Amino acid sequence: MQNTIPYLSLAIWIPILSGLFIMTTGKDENASAVRGLSLISAIVSFLVTIPLVTQFDTASSALQFVESANWIESINAKYALGVDGISVWFVLLTALITVFVVVAAWEVIEKKVAQYMAAFLMLSGAMIGVFSATDGLLFYIFFEATLIPMYVIIGVWGGPNRVYAAFKFFLYTLLGSLLTLVAIIYLYQQSGTFEILAWHNLPISMEAQIFIFLAFLMAFAVKVPMWPVHTWLPDAHVEAPTGGSVVLAAIMLKLGAYGFLRFSLPIAPDASQAMSGFMITLSLIAVVYIGLVALVQTDMKKLVAYSSIAHMGFVTLGFFMFQALAVEGAIVQMISHGFVSGAMFLCIGVLYDRMHSRNIADYGGVVNRMPKFAALFLLFAMANAGLPATSGFVGEFMVILGAVEYNFWIGMLASTTLIFGAAYSLWMYKRVVFGDVANSHVAELEDVNSREFWMLMTMAVLVLAMGLYPKPFTDVMHESVMSLLKHAATSKL
Repeated sequence: MQNTIPYLSLAIWIPILSGLFIMTTGKDENASAVRGLSLISAIVSFLVTIPLVTQFDTASSALQFVESANWIESINAKYALGVDGISVWFVLLTALITVFVVVAAWEVIEKKVAQYMAAFLMLSGAMIGVFSATDGLLFYIFFEATLIPMYVIIGVWGGPNRVYAAFKFFLYTLLGSLLTLVAIIYLYQQSGTFEILAWHNLPISMEAQIFIFLAFLMAFAVKVPMWPVHTWLPDAHVEAPTGGSVVLAAIMLKLGAYGFLRFSLPIAPDASQAMSGFMITLSLIAVVYIGLVALVQTDMKKLVAYSSIAHMGFVTLGFFMFQALAVEGAIVQMISHGFVSGAMFLCIGVLYDRMHSRNIADYGGVVNRMPKFAALFLLFAMANAGLPATSGFVGEFMVILGAVEYNFWIGMLASTTLIFGAAYSLWMYKRVVFGDVANSHVAELEDVNSREFWMLMTMAVLVLAMGLYPKPFTDVMHESVMSLLKHAATSKL
């Protein structure tokens, strides 16, 4: 679908150029103007993504809203953009989460406001670029570009160990991505183009497919993150400011999962099938083992960080069973996790802004002082546990159904996430929110203000709406998923 209005370019470059302008002209003396301009930029970027869904042709699996221009002619690299039913929702989700991040920082960030807002706006544009790039070199540049703003966000506005966490995040993700660059160069040499769709139809030997699969796995597994390359995530979450944690959980983890769908499965289908048992095993370890690790956490942020790893294990599990129901469920889970994990970190941020502590033991009886907050926090904790009628249930249920059909025992192990999810989510909620007022600091707490209330309420509506009526999401992605599975089932040998 060719479109006269370049919605994707607008969604990418409005926040990036706005961020550059804010960073170079904004100062703490005009912080209120910086906040206002940042919010306007984030809202406009979100608004230009809405037609991507409202005008989307659900009957087609082809790329839509295609844009293409010569970029580096000597190597046949193009500035090529487009979305299908798999990627379109993540463009929308990225732009929406950026609006929440700007609102969440409104009164909290008081120093280097312009740099903070600019970093998130530029990060938003780069992430949308990852989801919409159809040229392999362009994808890689956007994929790597996301590291820089997040590295700065953690390193400048993070907690006491922010420098360690920022370096760990950067090194893990950068080292993993270098092998991906080698695979991209190999595919270019074989095909003479960087066009990702051309790579989908490229005949490749089994040995080369194994190399390509492992090369992409190094980058995408770290980004998801899969066990055992997950250790950077809890540190990054704990040290990152609230906005950084929200974007990490809601969007950046999805970049790796999206990479499996766009690169690993269609480009190396035989290797993907051969490695599926290995990938399913790693995914189940993440679901079961990391769920148990989350149970013993004493830091709220670290608990939700580990729960994110367990939930993303569900996503990779769904991908590598090569069933439409499981793959669609995994994508639904990715979108839902964006809402739920983002909301959980926003709630923890609300408490941290008042108490400057993330330790569960420092709380107790919060409901007595913050009843509105307690009600909203309960909904998000239930969604994190996979309660029916919330978005957290839909994707997990679809993946479990697919897993049972694939292998009963895999389905049974996968379903333990519902038990562990309820255990760690509700146990944390009980200790933080219920009971008598624990100490004088809790006694001084004030309920959410109007800014925080409407921010969390909007997230609550999204979580419930997706849980009660997921059909629009599955309708948009269905044809693209079927096309993907057709590619994944076609041998290139």
